[in-house]
Amino acid sequence: MLKINEIFYSIQGESSAAGLPTTFVRLTGCNLRCTYCDTEYAFYKGEDFTVEEAIQKVKERGCKLVEVTGGEPLMQKDVFPFMTQLCDKGFDVMLETSGSLPIEKVDKRIKIIMDLKTPSSGMMNKNLYENIEYLKPNDEVKFVIGTQEDYNWSKEQIEKFGLTEKANVLFSPVFNSIEPKEIVEWILNDKLNVRFQLQIHKYIWEPETRGV
Repeated sequence: MLKINEIFYSIQGESSAAGLPTTFVRLTGCNLRCTYCDTEYAFYKGEDFTVEEAIQKVKERGCKLVEVTGGEPLMQKDVFPFMTQLCDKGFDVMLETSGSLPIEKVDKRIKIIMDLKTPSSGMMNKNLYENIEYLKPNDEVKFVIGTQEDYNWSKEQIEKFGLTEKANVLFSPVFNSIEPKEIVEWILNDKLNVRFQLQIHKYIWEPETRGV
């Protein structure tokens, strides 16, 4: 069984797929409590689905691109067969994960978008750095940046682990916490090979709007 908070159809707000129509499957539960979390509503509330029922709900949205997110989806063991069966049925599947739980068993057909938690998140000690060795070239590592300390720390991790050689690297500002222009200027000054991104759904709709 899967406990799912919501399934909805919208555009992708982040990642290299930003702007593309996507079906989102948001699973219930999270093992972290980041200071800037914008989906606290997914911590506890959800409805039980079998894997087959969840796949049927995804099919009804009529969209080939699917993102499995949370909360933290890897907390639920049935997420693995769910994602694999979606791939088997021809869906393009992305997984958004906090980077605090192992990604080793995730189907290799799935694009992983994995956070490395920065200092201001309050959850930096939960980063599972062993995950880095399982990243594929088309996977993405995301740093959510709220301060210059976060930026400097992120830059250090890129260098330490050779991240831009292993995967695509994303820098994302904490919404309404730091001016995006500041981060862009730092990136350009340091000539970092990273993708800057905004949560574009928060500019299209009101930032607190759910189901988008």
